[in-house]
Amino acid sequence: MAGSVTIVRDDLTGAATRGLLAAHLAGMLANTPVESVHALDLTALQHPTVRVYSAWVGDEIAAVGAYKAFDVDRAEIKSMRVADGFLGRGLGRAMLQHLEREARDAGIRSLWLETGSGPDFVAARSLYESAGFSYCPPFGDYSPDPLSVFMTRDLEAAPR
Repeated sequence: MAGSVTIVRDDLTGAATRGLLAAHLAGMLANTPVESVHALDLTALQHPTVRVYSAWVGDEIAAVGAYKAFDVDRAEIKSMRVADGFLGRGLGRAMLQHLEREARDAGIRSLWLETGSGPDFVAARSLYESAGFSYCPPFGDYSPDPLSVFMTRDLEAAPR
């Protein structure tokens, strides 16, 4: 990965983070029918059960990611997005690894996620597969949706 990356817990007050999250939501809405978009908006990301992190290269935002706790030991990955200028540099993997460490440190034993099933989401699915996530049925409040796939990973069995 080129350049030094710093990942921090984000309070969502900065314009750069808000901008990247807005681009993430807009991208989801541009490529997916609204009823199949499960991305969290800014208000939902500010809920106490959600932890948001931002990755920075120098003073430029490079990526965002979050997890939302379901209960004391399960959480869902949310709002994973790499800024366009940083694609292909390993920032998605770095953010995912950071989220896994933070979740594990918080007592989370398994991570879950929903992502798209179409060609626009091949890179995301490949990242999650290579990180040890496996496909599973819909979880939580999700219903079967041909535009979604669901994945999970047991953090207790995963290497640290």
